[in-house]
Amino acid sequence: MQNRTTVFYVDDNPKSSRLLTCVLEECGFRVITKNDPIEALALCRRTYFDVALLDYEMPKMSGSKLAQEIKYLVPDVPVVMISGRTELPSSELAFVDAHFGFGTVLDDLLWTMRILVRPQVVMPSQSLADQREMTRWADST
Repeated sequence: MQNRTTVFYVDDNPKSSRLLTCVLEECGFRVITKNDPIEALALCRRTYFDVALLDYEMPKMSGSKLAQEIKYLVPDVPVVMISGRTELPSSELAFVDAHFGFGTVLDDLLWTMRILVRPQVVMPSQSLADQREMTRWADST
């Protein structure tokens, strides 16, 4: 299936990451996963994705700081934050399009991610084949 929505998922907890990745893939998403926010930021610069899904509490760089960096690199890509907290300060959500915390229903997260993704627009200088090739390369790193 070539036209699946690509999720760039960053979570420092490998168990949580594996679980949610399986769920997302079962629901039709294509998932690029990183457990280190610094590595994720480097990968973000050289891969294509439709939506970023970020854990809030991570070592080295918080999810809100990573959201800010991603928005600087790809401003049109929606960012969804997940956390174990019910609420986060508005200053932590300045670069986040949606936040899901404690008590979130999985269907709400999935629905919101689908709604936030805009129709894919290919830049004239970059064909869809080029975007897919870049993503295949990034997956292999």
